[in-house]
Amino acid sequence: MSASPGTSSDHQTDAADLARFGYKQELKRGLGLFSSWAVAFSYISPSTGIFTLFALGLTTLGGVFIWTWPVVALGQFIIALNFAEVTSHYPVAGSVFQWTKYMAGRTYSWFNGWVYLFAGILTVTAVVATLPLALIPALNGLGWHSLGQGSGNTLLHTQLVVALITLVVITVLNIYGVRLVALINNTGVVFEILGMVVFALILMAFHNHQGFNVVTNSAGIPVNGSTFLAAMFMSLFVIYGFDTASTLSEETRDPRRTAPKAVLYSIIGAFIIGGVFLLGTLVAIPNMHTAISNAWSPVNIIEANFSTGFATLYLLVVSAAIFVCCLSIMASTIRLCFGMSRDNTLPISKLLSRVSPRLHTPIWTCVVIALIAAVPFLQFSGATTIAIGATAMIYFSYFMGNIAILRARTRGWPRTKAPFRLGGWGMVVNIVGLIYGGAMLVNFAWPRIASNPKPEQTVVAGTQLVDFHIDFLNKIPILWTVFVFVVLIGVIYYLAVGRRKEFAPVIAPAGDDAPLVSAAPPSQAAQPEG
Repeated sequence: MSASPGTSSDHQTDAADLARFGYKQELKRGLGLFSSWAVAFSYISPSTGIFTLFALGLTTLGGVFIWTWPVVALGQFIIALNFAEVTSHYPVAGSVFQWTKYMAGRTYSWFNGWVYLFAGILTVTAVVATLPLALIPALNGLGWHSLGQGSGNTLLHTQLVVALITLVVITVLNIYGVRLVALINNTGVVFEILGMVVFALILMAFHNHQGFNVVTNSAGIPVNGSTFLAAMFMSLFVIYGFDTASTLSEETRDPRRTAPKAVLYSIIGAFIIGGVFLLGTLVAIPNMHTAISNAWSPVNIIEANFSTGFATLYLLVVSAAIFVCCLSIMASTIRLCFGMSRDNTLPISKLLSRVSPRLHTPIWTCVVIALIAAVPFLQFSGATTIAIGATAMIYFSYFMGNIAILRARTRGWPRTKAPFRLGGWGMVVNIVGLIYGGAMLVNFAWPRIASNPKPEQTVVAGTQLVDFHIDFLNKIPILWTVFVFVVLIGVIYYLAVGRRKEFAPVIAPAGDDAPLVSAAPPSQAAQPEG
């Protein structure tokens, strides 16, 4: 008789499976399917992304921007199908970095992991900067009116303080372990789902000012390829991070089966719940032209339709959902950093790969991730600007990962069967995913004020929010500068130090597509260097 889920026998089986990759079980393995799905769903967090960039979509395309939601969800689901199959073969911490490590060369996988790591860190920054957008109005409703006073730099300063406090709190919670994070996360997800769906249904039933034909109302804004691509940015910012379920594979029970399901279910759940919320929010806009001209966010729509008490309650629920999103994104980024450090690929790898024997978490990795995530706050420009670099680099790392997977498929991968497999559809899914991902990268990089402005174009109330203090950099789109900076630092480090370090050898389980990797016995695994 097979052991029931969660027994010591199951844990031993999972630990033995991990050992086949040359790794010792150090992280605490306690996540089931719901917790794994909930962490991935929280990373996506429809409420967080919609609150961050709803105004961008609305001012770019009016109510028609809702159609970007199913387009992006479909494209991301195709990429997730590809990732789910790879997750079932390689259930180790690090997702895209680990996959490219097994399917491409050392330099390629290192570079992909480096970009992905900084994309995750910037996402942490962007999301903790989003929390004040909902929390400050909620606290105002509770009587803390001094928090919402002022505008421009004064308001940004208040948002900065709230964001920094949030960063400290989520760092401490992550230090105290994934089970605590999962407990808070699971509770938060339930509140987010109920809050978004119930709220949206109330708006549609009792505050439907626009009618459901709002989805065809652009309020006079031209609907064409250019405006649609710009309006996609909100949806693109929301629907990523589904691979978090893969990144936490070493803390998941039976990850070869559980993680792929969680990856796919997280997108399906986010698409349905986020779509209902978007529709309910759009129909509740009292005056479309006023909302567009004043760049309304969901906060404005909530306050325009409900009493102060109800609006405050709902904003508190949204704030809780965004906080949980912060927790999940940081947990995912910490595991990626840990996975790369354990392979001795990063600076101070020995310190970053050290796991507390009492808490079963990489404490120093938590601290370092938090410190780097705080760097953009030295010149705080709000969540929207930070999200530009984070989203584009995530999609770039996904694109690189898909290239490596396609390369492996052309060489016969997968030769062995895993619990989740695409079979003959694998190559088709992979190619379609690359076409979609490549098109979105061009979309991100395109210079436009809405989604990739130059620093000199980030002017609010007469103040330039982003200023690199170098004239020519202020004339270059922000994404270009951020991407080149991250890549340049990585290239310098890799050429000067990284390529000479003894990375841990790539170890594939016996019979698992060994021609794609450089197999070596576990005893030869390199120890992380300081």
